[in-house]
Amino acid sequence: MTGSTTTAWTDDELERVGRAEELQVSSLRPDGSLRPFVTIWVVRVGDDVYVRSAYGRGNGWFRRALADPRGRVRAGGVEKDVTFVEPDDAVDDAVTAAYHAKYDRHGPAIVGTVTGPDAVEATFRLDPREP
Repeated sequence: MTGSTTTAWTDDELERVGRAEELQVSSLRPDGSLRPFVTIWVVRVGDDVYVRSAYGRGNGWFRRALADPRGRVRAGGVEKDVTFVEPDDAVDDAVTAAYHAKYDRHGPAIVGTVTGPDAVEATFRLDPREP
């Protein structure tokens, strides 16, 4: 897990991860081992995959991913090494719309945790990387 070369999601991976109800995310410890996986929601926008911290930038998994942007995700039968990248603000509305489209059935209070201002500020794009 020491590689850092960015690759692209395959069409199959995008479909499977984008369709998954939940994603498990793990960041790396200083020694390179994986931390325990945390289950979160995930959305696909175009050829990219995004996650948000429901509890803002102070959430433990998000802080750890900021400190070392290497990690691993699992969803829809796909397990992939990724880099956590803070995207440009230009994608905020599209990511928010994707969360609404996918998860609004859970009700506004729950969806609000990933569409409110604190969550928008705590967004990562998941860029695949070589293992």
